[in-house]
Amino acid sequence: MEYNQGCLFTALLMGVVLMYNLLRRANEWIYVRCLGAMKNTLPPGDLGWPLIGNMFSFFRAFKFGDPDSFISSFTNRYGQAPMYRALLFGKPSIIVTTAETCRKVLTDDDRFGPGWPKSVSDLVGKRGLHGVSNQEHKRLRQLIAAPVASREALSLFIGYIEDIAKTSFDKWEKMDKPIEFLTEMRKTAFKVMMNIIMGNEINDEKSLDYMEHEYTLLSNGLKSMAINLPGFAYYQALKARKSLVKKFGAIVYKRRMMYKGEELRTKKDLLTLMMEIQDDEGNKLSDEEIVDLIIIFLLAGHESSGHAVTWAIIFLQENPHILQKAKEEQADIMKSRSSSNIGLNFSEIRRMKYLQKVIEETLRLVNLSFALFREAKTDVNINGYTIPKGWRVLPWIRNVHFDPENYKNPMDFNPSRWDDKKIKLGTLIPFGAGSRLCPGADLAKLEISIFLHYFLLNYRLERINPGNKVQYLPITRPADKCLARIKKL
Repeated sequence: MEYNQGCLFTALLMGVVLMYNLLRRANEWIYVRCLGAMKNTLPPGDLGWPLIGNMFSFFRAFKFGDPDSFISSFTNRYGQAPMYRALLFGKPSIIVTTAETCRKVLTDDDRFGPGWPKSVSDLVGKRGLHGVSNQEHKRLRQLIAAPVASREALSLFIGYIEDIAKTSFDKWEKMDKPIEFLTEMRKTAFKVMMNIIMGNEINDEKSLDYMEHEYTLLSNGLKSMAINLPGFAYYQALKARKSLVKKFGAIVYKRRMMYKGEELRTKKDLLTLMMEIQDDEGNKLSDEEIVDLIIIFLLAGHESSGHAVTWAIIFLQENPHILQKAKEEQADIMKSRSSSNIGLNFSEIRRMKYLQKVIEETLRLVNLSFALFREAKTDVNINGYTIPKGWRVLPWIRNVHFDPENYKNPMDFNPSRWDDKKIKLGTLIPFGAGSRLCPGADLAKLEISIFLHYFLLNYRLERINPGNKVQYLPITRPADKCLARIKKL
């Protein structure tokens, strides 16, 4: 009897081991065996479990406060390599980990195209910048370059941003209880972008709060699994997008009907500029393209600017010597200002050299996006490894920004590291690189600079929970959303 029980237990154990090995190899059989001899030159790694791939390991690393353990798990098992294979967001992928290899991927439009997950392409729109072909992306960039990134446009936006920054800090300073500073900054960054894009088309607080809430739902769905069922982030995000498309579509239609010719040109906002611009053949942006671009611009402004200002202030407060140096620069700019100049101008912002280093160091250290997404358009050989056609390619921003080969003591907040002319081109990629570099990068930095200018001159931050733990999904943030008081100096 005992002998039979022992045999049964052994058989069950062997069955469990066999099943485990079969499941662990299933994705390799599905996606790798069909590659023939090419499989011998694939990067090291594994494709994880059936259906979920390596997503469990990804979420575990990012949800439990150690996001870099995801890549280190590959390094520990397969050794140091410029890339690894995995299955992420439902597709076999190549994770690119070094600055040089990332640069090759991001600047090679002939062999790599957009590769965003379904959740992203569905939520930001098929006519926006994320999902279109390289040729169409080039056309859109050429059309929106002047309205978004030219000196004339940026100078026009300074007044919008400045007024909102001063009003917001003044309001927060008068609060009689602590505020979630990150939450307030996100709302304020959203308000800034709404003003830049649409002027005073929507200016009541109730409407702005509702739309900002919809954008929060949309943002939460971008880094989720594309499961369109109630209770899942993607389901809520799709509903939010539908609501936003309806709202913005109505505004674009109303603007076209209300303003004609000279009357349209009297409005100095981004929406008007996008309606007027045309390519070399005389073609203008369609309403669908404009709506998708509005959604992307607002999403980027809502996320990157609000979070970057919050983190920059946190880092400055934690490093008094850096804070003092940044303050002195802003004070010097004010001292040299002409008595006839009552507000910031583009030339003054260009003089904020040290502040720009603070911003760059904040973007490097925080990593508002952990990776970028491309797809191989053909079989590609890089550094002796083959990337198969149709596989997703992920330049892993975190790894580039924290590589000690690129930055000495990479976890330290040190704006002065940017004095070093030896820092290699392509080792800072918070807004991407190549032809798909974010067209709103300069606008985002302008907004961040203006908010930090007024903070440094007039306010300080008193955190309620200094040292509060950090959460990394859907975006890097303090767990308490930076609960704090704003105090006037």
